[in-house]
Amino acid sequence: MKNIVLFGPPGAGKGTQAERLKEKYGLVHISTGDVFRYNIKNATELGTLAKSFMDKGNLVPDEVTIKMLNAEVEKHPNAAGFIFDGFPRTDAQAKALDELLESKDTQVSGMVALEVDDEILVQRLLERGKSSGRPDDANETVIRDRIKVYYKQTAPLKNYYQAQDKYYGVDGEGSIDEITDRLSAEFDKL
Repeated sequence: MKNIVLFGPPGAGKGTQAERLKEKYGLVHISTGDVFRYNIKNATELGTLAKSFMDKGNLVPDEVTIKMLNAEVEKHPNAAGFIFDGFPRTDAQAKALDELLESKDTQVSGMVALEVDDEILVQRLLERGKSSGRPDDANETVIRDRIKVYYKQTAPLKNYYQAQDKYYGVDGEGSIDEITDRLSAEFDKL
């Protein structure tokens, strides 16, 4: 089973690339952002709770995120593997993911990180905001705050996977096809 953590700041292209790579490798794509939006749209108890944090630009607490993630994994008992997009974001979440996967006799194969310059991230998100309808993509101040939160709270997770020799950085700039090719080269090694 191939389980990949697709990592990078907001606007790095994780969702776009995950959609391409899930087809190529036959993996299930679990985007915590999509899972949150589904739960929020359907006004589930966890969704309402998650929304209260997301509206402020904060990370959703681990307990809430892990419960949502576990429910998604459980929906795919025969999966060949997963691409986790937007999760884990903290060492505690990474440990919880390890425990979840171990309970299914598997593990994280690697963290593949898209590395993109901050100014490119801002422009990508502002552009996405024009069509996505997401208020967090339409305001440059909110975008820059999200990027700061990523560097402060999420980027240190890189060390967790480096310590296990499971971290792979990939240049996330250029055309979508070029980035897919670079990511595929790393996925093929895992």
